[in-house]
Amino acid sequence: MGKLIPKIGLEIHLELNTESKMFCSCPNDSGEIHPNTNICEICTGQPGVLPVVNKKAIEYAIKLAKALNCKINNISYFARKNYFYPDLPKNYQISQYELPLATNGYLEFYLKGEFKKVRIRRIHLEEDTGKLIHYKDYTLVDFNRSGVPLLEIVTEPDIRSSEEAKEFVEELILIIRYLGVSNASPEKGEIRFEANLSVGEEEKLGTKVEIKNIGSIRSLKDAIEYEIKRQMNLLKKGEKIIQETRGFDENKRITYTQRIKEYEQDYRYFPEPDLPLLKLSDDYINNIPLPELPMQKRERYLKEFNLKFKESDILIKNKHLAEFFENVVSEVKY
Repeated sequence: MGKLIPKIGLEIHLELNTESKMFCSCPNDSGEIHPNTNICEICTGQPGVLPVVNKKAIEYAIKLAKALNCKINNISYFARKNYFYPDLPKNYQISQYELPLATNGYLEFYLKGEFKKVRIRRIHLEEDTGKLIHYKDYTLVDFNRSGVPLLEIVTEPDIRSSEEAKEFVEELILIIRYLGVSNASPEKGEIRFEANLSVGEEEKLGTKVEIKNIGSIRSLKDAIEYEIKRQMNLLKKGEKIIQETRGFDENKRITYTQRIKEYEQDYRYFPEPDLPLLKLSDDYINNIPLPELPMQKRERYLKEFNLKFKESDILIKNKHLAEFFENVVSEVKY
């Protein structure tokens, strides 16, 4: 057996900070503590209602797609992703499938003094599900989160270690916060992670295992490290990896089997009949501005202020600190 190499792709779910939900006018408020308050007939899936697309969510999605060097499609459409779960009131999720909003991007970041590049396969819009609250003998459902605008970012399997995954996610969150499209707070569930991981020889992909619903960067790193070791040990023993969905136990810091992996055809995607094609003109896309992004700011600090990389990075990783620094420097008289 040759050298075993991990190949990791990430699926990142990001709640956008629009004022209202994705397809209705209910407030989008992640801080609401009273259950089933921000709900209506549309986001709870009542019969006969019609969704309306949130224009600001589309604008935010385009901003992030541009920042991640993606090709933004002039025509995309929403689809119904069918599955049955207690926190999904319609028994389907409005998402995008065959024609997503954006494709073929990339994100560059620094790791131990060198550039790394991870390709972005697709970015698409969808609606979030509700939230299950588990007790010892029963489970309750809170639909406040149901219908919140959700952006899914899917990478290619270009990541090779837990450290690369951590640095990639931290740079992505920094970009998101500079754009102002989300606070991307893992503690509030505004950003969640899934890792698709396989171990194989050289650049060949092995059998993919998906680790679902990871709630923090630390847990993402630990889950990847555990799963790499688990798969490598099985392969070295001559055993096969099963394609499956696994969860991550926050207390034991291990992954565990949840279910045998579903395939895309199991979701029975078909075009959402209540929403028209999403048509975006080049003028509309080009007129959505971007601020100075973290990588651009780093390069400017190195040239303009003659800072070392580590010094500029400390400032840039805190947007408010970077603004304070520039305001102070602008007042200095030479």
